[in-house]
Amino acid sequence: MRRLLIWIIAAGLIAAPAAAPAGQAKDPPKQPTAVGTGGAAASVDPLATQAAIDTLRHGGNAIDAAVAAAGVLGVVEPYSCGIGGGGFMTIYSARDHRVHTIDSRETAPAAGDANSFAGLGTFLDQRVSGMSVGVPGTLRAWQSALREFGTISLRHALKPGIRTAKRGFVVDPTFFSQTQGDQAIFADFPASAELYLDPDGTPRDVGSVIRNPDLARTYKTIAKHGPDAFYRGAIARDIVRTVTHPPERAGATRVVRPGVMTLADLARYRTIDRDPTAISYRGLDIFGMGPPSSGGSTVGEALNILEGYDLGGMPIDEALHLYLEASRFAFADRGAFIGDPAFVRVPLKGLLSDSFAAERRALIDPNHAATSPVPPGNPSDDPKPVADNSASATRVGSTTNLTVSDRFGNVVDYTFTIEQTGGNGMVVPGRGFLLNNELTDFNLNTDPTPEPGVSPKSANQLAGGKRPRSSISPTIVLRNGRPFLALGSPGGATIITTVLQILMNRIDLGMTLPEAIAAPRASQRNSPTGTDVEQAFLDQKDIVAALEARGQHFNAPAEIGAATGIEMLGNGDALSAAEPVRRGGGSAMVVRPG
Repeated sequence: MRRLLIWIIAAGLIAAPAAAPAGQAKDPPKQPTAVGTGGAAASVDPLATQAAIDTLRHGGNAIDAAVAAAGVLGVVEPYSCGIGGGGFMTIYSARDHRVHTIDSRETAPAAGDANSFAGLGTFLDQRVSGMSVGVPGTLRAWQSALREFGTISLRHALKPGIRTAKRGFVVDPTFFSQTQGDQAIFADFPASAELYLDPDGTPRDVGSVIRNPDLARTYKTIAKHGPDAFYRGAIARDIVRTVTHPPERAGATRVVRPGVMTLADLARYRTIDRDPTAISYRGLDIFGMGPPSSGGSTVGEALNILEGYDLGGMPIDEALHLYLEASRFAFADRGAFIGDPAFVRVPLKGLLSDSFAAERRALIDPNHAATSPVPPGNPSDDPKPVADNSASATRVGSTTNLTVSDRFGNVVDYTFTIEQTGGNGMVVPGRGFLLNNELTDFNLNTDPTPEPGVSPKSANQLAGGKRPRSSISPTIVLRNGRPFLALGSPGGATIITTVLQILMNRIDLGMTLPEAIAAPRASQRNSPTGTDVEQAFLDQKDIVAALEARGQHFNAPAEIGAATGIEMLGNGDALSAAEPVRRGGGSAMVVRPG
C-alpha cells in the first residue's frame, strides 16, 4: 500500500484545493485518489463526497451515504442529475451477500405513443419541449434504497443537500462552460434564467456563488412529508403545469411543444427491484444493470467476447483493436434487442451466453476492423427485430456517478441523470430543479404526417408507461464472493465503453484503478462515422497508427466519461478513485486515511 501511495503522489493525482471565495465556507480539498479504512466515497464533487464520508463517520452505511451524497449532487451538479430525473443503482448487501439493483428509470406518460414527437425533426426541438419529460424516478429510488438497505430516514439523508442549497456552491470553469452551452435555452425560461444566468443573460462568472433557496424548500417539504409530497402534492402539480404549459418568457420565439404528463402519471410511478446481469470474467463475478438499461448486457457481452483472447499477453494496439471490435458487435446487439422488459421480450440469457459470445467473436478479424454498422446476431430462436435507428447509441449526454463503500461490507454504485446537460432546460418555477429530457432516448418517429402502423417497430419504441432504453452501467465486481471493485460513469452511450475499458485496463492490462480511470479513452458504438476518441488517445501516435493500419477510423477528439470507482485492497483498506482531469476532476475520500 505504501508503494501505491507513493505512486499516487508522484503521478500528481492528488490535486491542490481551490481557494474559496471571500466570505464563503471553504470547500473540502478536491483529490482524485484516497486510500484508507472505515469506508470510502468518490463522486465528481467534494461537497457530495464529503456528505457521504460524514454520513459514514456518524454510523450510517454505504446506502445512507450514497443517498446523502446524491442529494448534494442534485444541488451542485444540477445539469447532470437531480430529483427531476432518474437512474439506476447497484448495491452489494453485506446482509445477504448478494448484489441488488434498483431501477428508477423515468417512464413515458400514459398518453405517450410512437408518434408523440411527430413533426419535431431536430433534436433541439425534441429536447426543449414538455414532450421529452419522463416521469421522474430519483426520489423513489432514494426512498426504496433507504427502506430496503439503509439505516437512516430520507429526512435525515436530505440534510446535507438542504444545507448545500442554502449555502450555495462556487461556479467553476466546468460549470461555466456547461451553462454557456445552454445559455440560449435558459434565457427563454425565467426560472432557469434567474437561477443560472446573470441579469444580463450571461452565465454566472467563475468564482461566483449560486444558492438555490427554492430547492432547499423543496427538499424540506419532501423531508417533512416524504416522497409522496413530490408525486402527489403541490410539487406534482407544479411539475405537470411546467410540462403541459412550458413557462416561456414573454416575447420568446422558441416553439415549445407541451407534454402530456398528468398527475396520475406521477402518482403511479414506482421503482423496480430487478435481478442484476451476471457474468464470470477471468474468475471474477461481474454484476451490472439489466434492461431497460443496456449497460449490464452490453458490457457483459463485450467481456464475454474478450475473454477468448489473452489481452494481457499481447501488444497494447492489438488489445485495443479487439476491445473496439467487441464493442462494435455488442452495440449492434444492444440496438436490436434491449428495451423495457415489460413491453418487449429481451433475450438476456442468450445475449450473455458463452455460445453467443463465441459466435460474435468468430466474426472479428484480428487484423482488420469491421465496417459499421454491423448487423445484430441472433441470441434466441425468435425472429430478429427491426434494426434500431435511435440516436441514443451515438449521442453523448450528461449524468453523474458516485461510488460508496462502508466498514460493514456494503457497496453502492449509483448513476443518475436528467439526460442532456441541463435536461430539457426548464426549471420548475418555485421548486429549484430542472426537468429531464429522457424520452428522447426512445426510438422516435418524427414524421410530421404519420400513418397508423407505418412507424418501425423496435425494442425501444415509445409507448405509454414504457421506460426508455438507457446506457447507464453501474457495475460491481466480486472476487471469491466478496466485493473487489465497483465503478460507473456518466457519458450517454459512452458510459458502456468507459466502464468496459476501465475493466479491461484494470483486470487485463495490469493498471491500478487510478491508472485505469485516467487512461485515454476510445468509444466504438457500431457507428459508421468512426470511433470517438480523446485527444490523449490520439497523442499515442504509434498505437493510433497501428490501429489505423487495421482499418480503425477516429473522430475529432472530445472528452469521454467521468468515472468513479472503489477497489477493496483487503484487511479493511479501500482505494477510492475519481477522475484526475475530466470534468474538472473528481473527489475521492476515505473515512480514515491510510
